[in-house]
Amino acid sequence: MSNRMEILAEYRQANTQLATLKEKEAVGIHSGTETVKIEPRYGEEMTYLTNKCAQLDMILEAMAASED
Repeated sequence: MSNRMEILAEYRQANTQLATLKEKEAVGIHSGTETVKIEPRYGEEMTYLTNKCAQLDMILEAMAASED
C-alpha cells in the first residue's frame, strides 16, 4: 500500500506543477478585439508533466483494478 501512496504523492506533485505552469502561461493574456499570438514558454515542461501525470494515472487505475 505504501507504493500506491508514493505514486499518488508523485502524481499530485506533478499535477500541481503542471497547474502552476498553466497559470504562469496564462498570465499576461488579455481579452480584446485584436488577435493574440500565444507562444508557449513552458511547452516542453508542460508536455513532460502531462505525460507523467497520464502514466501515473494509468498505474493508479491499474492498481485499483487489481484490488477489486
